[in-house]
Amino acid sequence: MTHSARRIGRSLALVLPVVLVLSGTLAVTMVPWADTSSSQVLTASAEDVSKPAKVRAPHEVLRDKLLGELQEKKDPGVVLTHLQQEVDRRPSLAGYCGQIAKALGRAAADLYGPTKAQTYSRPACDTSFASGVASFG
Repeated sequence: MTHSARRIGRSLALVLPVVLVLSGTLAVTMVPWADTSSSQVLTASAEDVSKPAKVRAPHEVLRDKLLGELQEKKDPGVVLTHLQQEVDRRPSLAGYCGQIAKALGRAAADLYGPTKAQTYSRPACDTSFASGVASFG
């Protein structure tokens, strides 16, 4: 296992719980800008409190992470390399590789235009990246 893959895993392990907590529903008992003449008070429903936060699937987390890298103007070739490294590290993601690569292709076409994005195409996850670029528009 490469050092960078291990570092990515550790980062996800630290960040994911924080994101889940921050995205949870907070109970609001009183808002200062509300009409104080009425006795209406907003609270979280007791039924909703007992439901756990929806945990995202590993392939969704990876897709969003890689799309984030692409949005940071990273080279699409580097992002495709990261995808391949993650699939090699976690074979359970192999079934989602094409889907993720296609999403990266569409995003790259959006950022760089279809012609330039196509230059980053490579056989990672078959031809899914190129297919994503081609489906742009």
